[in-house]
Amino acid sequence: MSKSPTIAFVSLGCSKNLVDSERMLGLLAQDGFTVGAAVEGADLVVVNTCGFIESARQESIGVIEEMLDHKRAGAVKGVIIAGCLAERGREALLEQFPEVDQVVGVFGREEIARIAERVLGGLHEQRTLFRPAPVQAQDDRARLRMTPRHFAYLKVSEGCDRNCTFCAIPYMRGKHVSKPLELVVDEARELVADGVRELVLVAQDMTYYGLDLYGRPRLAELLEALHEVDGLDWIRILYCYPQYFTDELYDVLGQGRKIIPYLDMPLQHIDDRMLKLMNRRHTRAESKAIIERLRGTIPGLVLRTTFIVGFPGESEAEFEELLGFVEQTRFERLGVFCYSFEPDTPAARLSGHLDDAVKLERQARIMAAQQPIAFGFNQSLVGRELDVIVDARSPDDPRTWLGRSYADAPDVDGTVRLNGANISPGDIVPCEVIEATGYDLVARPIESRAAVRRARPKPRRKPRSGLVVLDEP
Repeated sequence: MSKSPTIAFVSLGCSKNLVDSERMLGLLAQDGFTVGAAVEGADLVVVNTCGFIESARQESIGVIEEMLDHKRAGAVKGVIIAGCLAERGREALLEQFPEVDQVVGVFGREEIARIAERVLGGLHEQRTLFRPAPVQAQDDRARLRMTPRHFAYLKVSEGCDRNCTFCAIPYMRGKHVSKPLELVVDEARELVADGVRELVLVAQDMTYYGLDLYGRPRLAELLEALHEVDGLDWIRILYCYPQYFTDELYDVLGQGRKIIPYLDMPLQHIDDRMLKLMNRRHTRAESKAIIERLRGTIPGLVLRTTFIVGFPGESEAEFEELLGFVEQTRFERLGVFCYSFEPDTPAARLSGHLDDAVKLERQARIMAAQQPIAFGFNQSLVGRELDVIVDARSPDDPRTWLGRSYADAPDVDGTVRLNGANISPGDIVPCEVIEATGYDLVARPIESRAAVRRARPKPRRKPRSGLVVLDEP
């Protein structure tokens, strides 16, 4: 029997892109490819790129160049470029990198196995594949996951209707399309059957869920349905646009149960003129009202947000308003980004673009104001009892485990360090927080409390080898 061709895979960018990577890996595996190979010696390497902002594009370009170096050295036979940078750059990407074998847009992912077969077969007359954005959300089931077995990202919709002036996502990902509620629940059941205990719900616009499909927002009903999935422990919600927070949604979020009290709501700015220039469709007063109601409804809520500084025309007074809002509101988790000039967005045509030095200085001032707030929140957790989901052993100390509490989303927040015998990845361990170390915590397992909730045994199937994964910094 001939040896099956091998695929190395590099996934860049956001969690939504990661879901696409996992779907492509699943399709390749189903078609008989051996996935998870190291780059050197693989028949093909697929790079699923990010094209969101300039820094992400530069990272993607650097990885493409690295993979082409492997091809020139004879370490791989072919290089396929997929994802958002491919969608955004299209044929220009082949002009920049003529040695790339195939460029596949975001919505060509379902054909990745056929494309790989064509490259290996030496068929190079058609080197690009771009499909229109679908009118229905794509099915993400049958993925081969790159996350640890006990948590997974679940994409509830695709695309975005917001058209924020700084953002190119609608050009790359199309208009908002919600997955049918029943399909989301089926995917959740499939993931839980594969060992998932924590579902991280993602979308470009979470609170918009269902409006296109059902004529009204249905996130509250989706969350209720996910509550009924047996074996699921935690539901974490990311990317909630500050709109469509219905009474029903507040009620569901406040009930607790499997929905942990953590919410990600990117605000981007708080000054009304800046929000209007960004086309954010909400005001400072509306944002403040939502935050107050969320904190009054959800006990122990950890609220994450992100802001953009240095947007075209942002005055010092408007920046100071944002800085004061950060100091007053005291978000438990916060990120801030410098405005990125994106030539195909409306913001690029605005006047008053600021120097990079001004943007960086403002970013540093926001983070300097936020740091004692974040540290103070962590210090307030010392002495409290929290469940910690265990992710992995510490690379620095094999006796120490790294995990996360409800207050920490994967990849973007801090970690909890704990020591203990008979602990495995995926366990949910009752702990007492004994120390705060900046953005991280140190905790001690509590033996007197309820027994550790163990990760479920792995199903009997052929194990998969490690995958090449590169994520955003």
